[in-house]
Amino acid sequence: MDTFQKSLLLSGRVQGVGFRYFTRQNAENLNINGWVRNRRDGKVEAVLQGSPENVEEMIARMKQGPSSARVDDVEIREAPADEEFTGFKVRR
Repeated sequence: MDTFQKSLLLSGRVQGVGFRYFTRQNAENLNINGWVRNRRDGKVEAVLQGSPENVEEMIARMKQGPSSARVDDVEIREAPADEEFTGFKVRR
């Protein structure tokens, strides 16, 4: 099976608002593998792997974010799936 993968960088009010846990819950609901983490520059970074439809739905949900977040910008990069992830992790 070919794994569809996207790499995301989100900016706005995305730290300290439960964004990573919101992302993990939605990823598990959509059968998305990968990870999410806070960056020192205040952004949130994520790698999503799954079916093209589920990854696109996940991106749409992340653009909205949890109610306490404000997503100002989402940078989406095509990323070769050179690593196969199992499950979805919140990285520190």
